[in-house]
Amino acid sequence: MTAAEPLPVWLRLGRVSNLPTVWSNALAGVAVAGGEPWSAVTFLVALALSFLYVGGMYLNDAFDQAIDARERPTRPIPSGEVAPETVFALGFALLLLGLLGLAAALALPPTDSGLGAMVVGIGLAGAIVFYDWNHKGNPLSPLFMGLCRVLAYLTAGLAATESPASGLLVLAIVGLGWLVGLTYAAKQEAFDRLERVWPLAFLAAPLLYGLARLDAGPLAWLLLLALAAWLGFALFLLNRRAQGDVPRAVVSLIAGIALVDALFLASVGAAAAALAAVGCFALTLLLQRWVAGT
Repeated sequence: MTAAEPLPVWLRLGRVSNLPTVWSNALAGVAVAGGEPWSAVTFLVALALSFLYVGGMYLNDAFDQAIDARERPTRPIPSGEVAPETVFALGFALLLLGLLGLAAALALPPTDSGLGAMVVGIGLAGAIVFYDWNHKGNPLSPLFMGLCRVLAYLTAGLAATESPASGLLVLAIVGLGWLVGLTYAAKQEAFDRLERVWPLAFLAAPLLYGLARLDAGPLAWLLLLALAAWLGFALFLLNRRAQGDVPRAVVSLIAGIALVDALFLASVGAAAAALAAVGCFALTLLLQRWVAGT
């Protein structure tokens, strides 16, 4: 790594193009739990989750350095752009910074105690480290990856209110389905092929949720159709499997996380937040042009 190139390296390590999906997670978790999406608490929680996400991405590369040296030698660590010790140190520092940010959010009213959110936040940090350390070759890794996003939703919801609405648990379960399907596809990315199709059925979970909320109004209907079309596009790429199609499908599904969040937000009547989540979707696609999403 040269002195003139540090910024692109750190951006690539952190997959920062995907950060808008973390912000939409925070909005969805807060609003579905019954909190106020446009508040200082939501902002600080989104910031804390961003630190946790980037720290997790750093640790992902640090733990995967030997495998990346064989399968993805252009990644920053195997290519010699940055030392693995530096990435490990920064990754854990960012996780700590994320937990401190969460503590700052919980110090604000109306979440004066926030013990539950802090416990779940610490669990999220632990789940991130566990996934990064033990995801290669682990058949349950899609479940563990999905669990990380589930805990992000729960952290945001519990930070907004100590008595969250039951919809928060539904959000977590449905979001888990999308992440399991997405992570399974991502596991095949290095080989640019898809070995089995059935795990992709989990991606249908948000569509089933949307169909069950037919009374949510026209915006929810529109978002359901948009999500179905976007999922169809990603599945088309996975089915065609021309060179580069699997990685392209994976980053499309990552961006689709924000569309899933928009659907949830519309289903609870948070129209402005739903439109903001759509903006997060568009911003993710835009940023992925400059910083690879995987």
